[in-house]
Amino acid sequence: MTAEATNGSCCSSEGTCHSGAADVQVGDVTTTYKVSGMTCGHCEGAVSSEISEIPGVHSVQASASTGLVTVVSKAPLDETAVRAAVDEAGYELEGLAA
Repeated sequence: MTAEATNGSCCSSEGTCHSGAADVQVGDVTTTYKVSGMTCGHCEGAVSSEISEIPGVHSVQASASTGLVTVVSKAPLDETAVRAAVDEAGYELEGLAA
């Protein structure tokens, strides 16, 4: 058995970790917003689709159950652009999630 197998560490013997977030690139910015009005998968898709069109956005994960939308982008996004995208989808951006 290796030390990794016995101590439960997620890090390899070379010192690298496996975070499971393969779509996140070094230098990317992850921001979570609070959006009101989402109630189902269709809502999640509409919000995700609109935000995905903002230049620099790599991925969007919306959750109707929590009202949270997590966005991974090349650089911090202009909140006005995010607000416009959420509005276009038919929902309301409350702001950054606490």
